[in-house]
Amino acid sequence: MALSLRKIEETAPALVSLYKTAGDSVRRHGLDGQRVAVYLVVDYSGSMKPYYNDGSVQALADRVLGLSTHLDDDGRVPVVFFSTDIDAETDIALADHQGRIDRIVAGLGHMGKTSYHLAMDAVIDHYLDSGSTAPALVVFQTDGGPINKLAAERYLCKAAKLPLFWQFIGFGDPNSRQFEFLRKLDELDVPAKRPIDNAGFFHAGQNPSRVSDAELYDRLVAEFPSWLAAARTQGIVR
Repeated sequence: MALSLRKIEETAPALVSLYKTAGDSVRRHGLDGQRVAVYLVVDYSGSMKPYYNDGSVQALADRVLGLSTHLDDDGRVPVVFFSTDIDAETDIALADHQGRIDRIVAGLGHMGKTSYHLAMDAVIDHYLDSGSTAPALVVFQTDGGPINKLAAERYLCKAAKLPLFWQFIGFGDPNSRQFEFLRKLDELDVPAKRPIDNAGFFHAGQNPSRVSDAELYDRLVAEFPSWLAAARTQGIVR
């Protein structure tokens, strides 16, 4: 299931430290040997510009790739860039991860507003088209609430019947009212609104790269095991 340390040393030596730290977290949360499809969704709205410029988005991509090496065996993570619409659907791979975010962004146009539901739809389509039966962890990064809150809530509730867990991560001031909607999304009623709690949320603050690798990995996978157990009980995950 997990890729070997040797494979990482050969194809992505810069990720060796992340690989080791992610492995500790995966074992600590009882996910060792569990196959999981890992996705990354990144906000490409105008207010995100500083986080692209200072390398925070690239750092997150590298860390998510490091995590995926323990949960999947293909050495790549599908990535969706979103703003008002979908800006790009591509992937990051071990062999060319360094500077990958800058290379993708160089080909993108205007940075728009923030619309979650289209990005969620893109992930759902990709997952269904892939034919995968493994549960999926979707790391969904944003620096604020969506322009269409109703659509985002509807998509999350609809996706609760699928083997997808949405781990939202906020970049920016934790005290900002921008994140009130994500807190609400995290706590939507079960079973009134959705059959299962299929989302988590945490802040990475205004300097996301300062969050240690160990802390980030623990927070990315903290709620996944309890969702996985509930999803198995309900027959959502086989």
